[in-house]
Amino acid sequence: MGSSEHAAAKRRIEALVPELVRHLRLYHVEDRPDISDAEYDALYRELQALEARYPDLRRPDSPTLRVGAPPTDGFASVPHRSPMLSLENVMNAEGLAAFDERVRRMLGREKQVIEYVAEPKLDGAGAELVYVDGALTAGLTRGDGRVGEDVTANLRQVHSIPLTLETGGAAPPPVASVRGEVVLPLTAFRKLNRLRVERGDEPFANPRNAAAGSLRQLHEIDRRRLASLEFRAYAVAEGLPDGLRTQWEVLETLRRWGFLVSPESVECPDLAAVVALHERLLAARETLPVEIDGTVAKVNRLGLQDELGELSRSPRWAIAYKFPPQQAETVVEGIEAQVGRTGALTPVAKLRPVQVGGVTVSNASLHNQDEIERKDVRVRDTVVVQRAGDVIPQIVRVLLEKRRGRPRRYRLPAHCPVCNTATVRLEGEVVTRCANIDCPAQLKNNLRHLAGRGALDIDGLGEKLIDQLVELGRLKRISDVFTLDAAGLGELEQLERMGEKSAANLEAALERSRKTTLPRFLIALGIRHVGETVAELLAAHFGDLDPLMAADIEALEAIDGIGPTIAESVSRFFADKRNRGEVVRLRKLGVRWEPLEPAAPGGGPLDGKSFVLTGTLPNLKRVEAKKRIERAGGKVVSSVSKKTAYLVAGSDPGSKLAKAQELEVEVLDEDGLLKLLS
Repeated sequence: MGSSEHAAAKRRIEALVPELVRHLRLYHVEDRPDISDAEYDALYRELQALEARYPDLRRPDSPTLRVGAPPTDGFASVPHRSPMLSLENVMNAEGLAAFDERVRRMLGREKQVIEYVAEPKLDGAGAELVYVDGALTAGLTRGDGRVGEDVTANLRQVHSIPLTLETGGAAPPPVASVRGEVVLPLTAFRKLNRLRVERGDEPFANPRNAAAGSLRQLHEIDRRRLASLEFRAYAVAEGLPDGLRTQWEVLETLRRWGFLVSPESVECPDLAAVVALHERLLAARETLPVEIDGTVAKVNRLGLQDELGELSRSPRWAIAYKFPPQQAETVVEGIEAQVGRTGALTPVAKLRPVQVGGVTVSNASLHNQDEIERKDVRVRDTVVVQRAGDVIPQIVRVLLEKRRGRPRRYRLPAHCPVCNTATVRLEGEVVTRCANIDCPAQLKNNLRHLAGRGALDIDGLGEKLIDQLVELGRLKRISDVFTLDAAGLGELEQLERMGEKSAANLEAALERSRKTTLPRFLIALGIRHVGETVAELLAAHFGDLDPLMAADIEALEAIDGIGPTIAESVSRFFADKRNRGEVVRLRKLGVRWEPLEPAAPGGGPLDGKSFVLTGTLPNLKRVEAKKRIERAGGKVVSSVSKKTAYLVAGSDPGSKLAKAQELEVEVLDEDGLLKLLS
């Protein structure tokens, strides 16, 4: 082995691992992949080949040792009863034949025919359902394959998931673990995206993102959206009835238990039947009710599956035979910046129209400035585009060999193309934004936020009414909300679904909402990164709005729990003349609150100390722990920093524990916290 080849392999692995880890997080955690599956697979296979040739260079954080990505802090983390493995994949019939040859060789059956079950490879979000004595007790995302996120409440809304197993009067297994994929049918996906576009929301990139985003939604969402999801079962990891001998019998058992099993699945006497199904599915891809991206072949006999066993991340007895990606070449004829409902500027490539997967494509999202620079997309470039779902496709790569001349690099505009306000990009963020809360592109969204329950809580000022008032020109800035009652009942009564009683109720709600609290007012302004916790920290520290508006970044960063990104966001917001003008006008129109008295020093045993809570405590609920800490003079913040005094960690603490250990922050369990409180 040459030293130069070894060094080159090491450099390539050092580059591949963090890149693949980033793509895994974008796909599994953030639900916004920025490269195609085919591109990811190519990078992954390159890493596999390098590690096979140079095993001493394999890193402990290599994606080849993992299945998905770690769960986030938003949900409780729960271990799977057994690992949820991923599948190795092949891209052509030769790769499938090599898999079959390997299976026969490992089983010592080189001259025998192996039976398979072939199923469509669903493009959704993996999930595990746990039934105790036949009743659904837990539903988990795939997570990293060993630990998932507890999304039981959301999964209970999916109509194709039985809440109890249908065992026909027989005793259900004491514990059953059912594995499957959560998918969003294409008809529901198209309807959902139409509604999102009509509301001014960004459409989902594809049905997989929509399904995964619905499952991992922390806040209450439209139950109809959850109900439109489908759970398609394909495995029983625990609780399999005695006497089953084949994978096909497993699928039949799942059907009897009340689960939806992909109707396209077939029992295959040999590998040729698997290939035949794959070709049928590929031909019918555009007409199937859900998105699929290939065919899964599984050895049919369960005894042979056990004999073949598993690798660290995938079973040896199954393979995914992937479809070729739906791609085409075209030319970038221009790049325009579009302003979304949150003020985010998204560059969109205007393409020479081209057919991709039976659909004419003329636009492609470029996401943000970093993505433009990473892919080096320029006007007049020839690019490869890939369609993923029925929304704006993505540019996979630029064909640099076809670039002519030296086209200029594109940069997002320094001023909002809608309202001409200077755009900002906060440190640590990839998105460029318009910071004007009255920008017409984001006015409806900002008004909905201001009227929300966590903000000014204006009962009766709902989404449809806001849409009407903005479209009629009655609301042109957020402070106009508090001029509605001055217009008199007559004008309001002319609106759709707004009778005399509704108008009177709205006027009363507006009057009630004028009296609020400083934290609610700060939330209502929609300042980036200012939610309930940060708003309470700012209000408690400054007591009133005027000293907060006068504070510089250094003064804001000095507050426990306020990092540089939040400090910059707050400072920039109040430095904007239009935003300050809205604050002044809202106060003139009667919005008010009682100033807070800063906490007196020595107010309790934990005075001035900041805490971060993570994981599940044995006895104390998080809300109760927070209250007790605050009553003792401490503060509870959301993220670990050098200013954090203690991290209180329960079971499944997630990434915050590692961060605390890295910063040498003292870690307490529940008993340790109770000792401090006493």
